[in-house]
This record gives sequence, structure tokens and C-alpha cells, in this order.
Amino acid sequence: MGIADQFKDKAQKLADQGKQKADQGKDAARDRAEDTSGRDDGKSGLKDRADDAADKARER
Repeated sequence: MGIADQFKDKAQKLADQGKQKADQGKDAARDRAEDTSGRDDGKSGLKDRADDAADKARER
């Protein structure tokens, strides 16, 4: 096996590793997105309170 073949093999291995890591990153990001989409974090409660305050201000 010549040096050129060794470089090609090494380049292919590195490319495969990069693809695997990129896929793992996408999977992890998808999992985090699914985890956070289920959480409310109290933001809708704050929005409701803000809407109520705006309604009261309009009534005055």
C-alpha cells in the first residue's frame, strides 16, 4: 500500500468520524428540543398575567 492510499484511508476514516459526530449532535439537539417543548417554564403564566393587566388598563 502506497502513501497515497494511506492518506485516502485516513481521510475516509476522519470523514466517517465527522459524519457520526454530526449525526450525534443532531440527535442530541432534537432530544433537547423535545425535552424543552414539553416544559412550560412559567412563560405562559406570565403572558396570561400580562394580558390580564393590559385588559384592566384598557377598562380604566
